[in-house]
Amino acid sequence: MLENRSGVFFIAGLFFFALAFVSQAVVPILMYRDQPELTAEQLVNPNVRFQFEDLAKRFPEPFKAAFGEVPANPGPEREEWLNKRAAEALRVGRKAYTGEACWHCHSQFVRPVSNEDRRFGPVSEAWEYQNELQRPVMFGTRRVGPDLSREGGRRSNDWHAAHLFQPNALISGSPMPSYKWYFDGSPDKPNKKGLSLILYLQWLGSWLESYPYYEDYKASPLRLPEAKSAAPAAAPAAGEGE
Repeated sequence: MLENRSGVFFIAGLFFFALAFVSQAVVPILMYRDQPELTAEQLVNPNVRFQFEDLAKRFPEPFKAAFGEVPANPGPEREEWLNKRAAEALRVGRKAYTGEACWHCHSQFVRPVSNEDRRFGPVSEAWEYQNELQRPVMFGTRRVGPDLSREGGRRSNDWHAAHLFQPNALISGSPMPSYKWYFDGSPDKPNKKGLSLILYLQWLGSWLESYPYYEDYKASPLRLPEAKSAAPAAAPAAGEGE
């Protein structure tokens, strides 16, 4: 077999396949086998809670129909209720996201190439995927739409509702289809799956300390015209006006 070129290529192909399998599958499993996998309940951080309570305020009737009425009195009972319902919504939203195959057009992995971190936030790290909402991981292979690893907090909940209901109404020429079956007739009436899908999108990147302001921001050096006119006149130079 090694006396001809095809045999050498065949043996080399088997070797490199085995090498790739060991380095890309076996080694990562051994490296991270002791790292615990977080549950949806453990993923309900303050940022997720804020978005969940915001959904209750923006869409009170649909929210009540989907998850029940939020306990009025502050205390442990209210906190437990909100955390439990938020975890439930994350699971439902994740199922809706995968069921619609959103990952075909939106990846969830910021790569360390082509300045992707300037567009989509910090480069993805392994620990971010060690939870039940990332099983299986939806790295994605194409980006018809933007990467969604850091989508959470970039836009409001009502923006997401309007965008899911009719994408072209917000983004002209968007190839994204309309998902009107997640609403009861209008964008201000999302059903349980619609509310849950919005929360799932707001969860993405919520674990970042800089959520949601992860992008670099530089103030413009130009001042507004009214600011210029209101500025005091410069003092005359020495000898001027004498």
